[in-house]
Amino acid sequence: QVRLVESGGGLVQAGGSLRLSCAASGSIFSDNAVDWYRQAPGKQRDLVAAITSGGSTNYADSVKGRFTISRDNAKNTVYLQMNSLKPEDTAVYYCNTEAFGRSYWGQGTQVTVSS
Repeated sequence: QVRLVESGGGLVQAGGSLRLSCAASGSIFSDNAVDWYRQAPGKQRDLVAAITSGGSTNYADSVKGRFTISRDNAKNTVYLQMNSLKPEDTAVYYCNTEAFGRSYWGQGTQVTVSS
């Protein structure tokens, strides 16, 4: 059974940094794209960043230049480096991948940015 586990969230002041990790229970990341989403209270879940199996990346306009997605296939882990954090970045962050004909989500990790 595939499991995704996010970690690295926490409370940080505006302007600070955090690095989120998404670890997979099996070797599913190497052949699949992986996305980071976030969901703030009362809002929909939005795509933040994506990385393909080949390493190409894409970002939401709101995080371009501040967030970096990367992957380590040997560790079955995808990262989201978040710099210059803003209060509006406060949300639960989820990783997602599509594999074996279905979509997999982690449980999420809370990121809170204080002003």
